[in-house]
Amino acid sequence: MYSNFLNIQKSKNFKQMKQIKNFSLVLPSFLTIFLILFGLNLCFSQEKGAFPFILPKEKPDRPLSAAMERNYDAYMAPRPESNELYSLFKYTELKGFDYNNHDGTISRRDPSKVIFANGKYYVWYTYRNTSTSPKGAEASNDTIPSTDWDLSEIWYATSEDGITWKEQGVAVPRPPKPNIGWRSVTTTDILVWEGKYYLYYQGFMEASGKRGDDCPVAVSYADSPDGPWTPYNKIIIPNGNKGEWDQYSIHDPYPIVRDGKIWIYYKSDFDGDPRLIRMQGLAIADNPLGPFKKHPLNPIINSGHETTLFPFKEGIAALVIKDGNEHFTIQYAEDGVNFEIAAISKLMPTAAGPFVADAFTNTKYGRGITWGMSHITNATQWSENHAILLRFDCDLSLDVHDPEMKKHNTYYKPAFYYQHGLSKKQKERIKHENEKILSNE
Repeated sequence: MYSNFLNIQKSKNFKQMKQIKNFSLVLPSFLTIFLILFGLNLCFSQEKGAFPFILPKEKPDRPLSAAMERNYDAYMAPRPESNELYSLFKYTELKGFDYNNHDGTISRRDPSKVIFANGKYYVWYTYRNTSTSPKGAEASNDTIPSTDWDLSEIWYATSEDGITWKEQGVAVPRPPKPNIGWRSVTTTDILVWEGKYYLYYQGFMEASGKRGDDCPVAVSYADSPDGPWTPYNKIIIPNGNKGEWDQYSIHDPYPIVRDGKIWIYYKSDFDGDPRLIRMQGLAIADNPLGPFKKHPLNPIINSGHETTLFPFKEGIAALVIKDGNEHFTIQYAEDGVNFEIAAISKLMPTAAGPFVADAFTNTKYGRGITWGMSHITNATQWSENHAILLRFDCDLSLDVHDPEMKKHNTYYKPAFYYQHGLSKKQKERIKHENEKILSNE
């Protein structure tokens, strides 16, 4: 009898198991997978315990918050000290440049990349030497500049140490009207291609500020970095069509040789609500004189007031300095197009022109940068507005390890903070807010 009872129970159990099996087949597959994974994850979490005290160098195999996922996935290392694309920036005053007692009549700004040729360093830049400081668009004429970069030419200087410079004079003068740049030639950068030198620059045909800061890109070329330079007298990268993001301005042309082609990164101002937003685009050509084809994903960097890029490992790194949601970041794109934030920094160089030894070598593995030139605008006060050049140093190189450049807990004296004080309008707002609160007591 007992054996009969066992047989009955086995039969019942078998039927129940069969029903459960059949039911599980009916369950949606994703729900079944979810329940399994949820159970495994719960057991996994209980087994792992709290996050370890010693920060793992590699992404740990455990559940992570969004912040910790980002710390391992978005950056090249979980600590800034080990992130090859993180650096502080330090600055040095340059020797060899005169600014006419800083009265606003002489300005140097927007340096190119620095190159090494003929046993010395070369840099090109926007040079203005006018009878007055900038007076605005309405007051400007053939001798009075509207802005700091109006009525400018492209000059160059050489150095043996990157600190003391000898100004060599004009490289690209303003051409006669109506050629491209007759009003001003500015914001240049250098390309070395098959033994020749090319200077790309903004060419203004009206005073900046008459409508905006409108201009296309032009180019001059030479057999030597010392010139003479021959203007091509044609637009290299045209403005976009009406309604497109770059319809008015193509600024800061920045050439790099990649995949056997000339890649020129550039910036444009757009939106205007009335405030402008700055983003960056890319145009590519097989020949330095074009035609250049704009990338279909433009704009490819959503922030940054100027263009500063360099080959890094298999891709391209970018200093994204002022303007936009992602200002003061260093970004990286393995394909040179789809940039992601690789580091966050501060006091980054404005309009940086780095020394990029492999900018034109068609390198497959970029080594990075350690120094270059930048500018400071409004060096004294707006009534004497002018810019000065200075040197920056950093450690964004695979060949240098400078722990001082990797610090991320820097301190500033009280005077530094007080320089960033409230405006008169803000003080009035705060006063009224306080009065309103007191009157309601």
